[in-house]
Amino acid sequence: MPSLLVPAYGQLPAIALNPVHLPPAAGCRADLVRARQLVSANELAALILHGGLGDGCRLIETGCGAVHFFEASHIPGAGYLDTCEIEEPPLWNKVPDEALLRVLLSRGIRHDTTVILYGRNNLAAARVAHLMLYAGVTDVRLLDGGFAAWQAGGHSCEAGPSRSLSPVAGFGISFPAHPEFLADMAQARALLGRNDTALVSIRSEAEFLGKVSGYSYIAARGDIPGALWGRAGDDGDVNSMTAYQLDDGTMRPAAGIAAMWQLEGITAEQRIAFYCGTGWRASLAFFYAWLMGWPEIAVYDGGWLEWSGGLVETCDRWTSKC
Repeated sequence: MPSLLVPAYGQLPAIALNPVHLPPAAGCRADLVRARQLVSANELAALILHGGLGDGCRLIETGCGAVHFFEASHIPGAGYLDTCEIEEPPLWNKVPDEALLRVLLSRGIRHDTTVILYGRNNLAAARVAHLMLYAGVTDVRLLDGGFAAWQAGGHSCEAGPSRSLSPVAGFGISFPAHPEFLADMAQARALLGRNDTALVSIRSEAEFLGKVSGYSYIAARGDIPGALWGRAGDDGDVNSMTAYQLDDGTMRPAAGIAAMWQLEGITAEQRIAFYCGTGWRASLAFFYAWLMGWPEIAVYDGGWLEWSGGLVETCDRWTSKC
């Protein structure tokens, strides 16, 4: 992966939006620079009702080994993408670029395709959203609140296998278009100890303080010395993002997220790489920062799993022993 990355973090480009028009909705997120990329359940329902899921748009549910749930009930018109197709062991990092490109092309996704993502665990959708932005898909949207929001809104579902999506022959632009959205270990390390950069831990307090590793397959406890705590969710639940999401799973106000970060010394003027254990929580923080218009952001894909590799069971985050 390092050979595929560039050392600089470029400015986030303007989005070239496709003509997949969502009708105005009450409560539209005026607090977000890229408000159109966070879709409410009502907006998505209106899009489906008006035939908006045409050749230029893909609605995709994401999950990990959860296709049986998808086949039992899903949003009408959706296809299914398993995260095991876009990340691989042992570190659960992004698959090689050639494999990622094949996954996108097999589902008819070019750089100019509108892609609307959701999940039963929306962290999976955020993981895929981040990698699609990395690839260069210019119009990536996330269903705010995921499948739970769709159900809570009383919208109809359908059962059956994943919708057949016609493949395309080419992506249309150089791939990946935004390698700066991913950071390797060397790039992550270079962000430490500077005022104009930040390596940000999107982990629970218990994980950050070294009380637990958070994962059954990660022995080492602790965190990266010098990393700033970007918060996550409830202790003992690596799928919790209550610091970022309301009780219904929708995104908290942007001003509150920015204020939370500022208390930890994290600002939009910095060059930032988010990380967690393996990438899912960091991807949600990245996507929210992207929605907010933060210009120089990335995900350190290896996260604590890579950084702590070969360590003893405990790790003192307050020293350089890590």
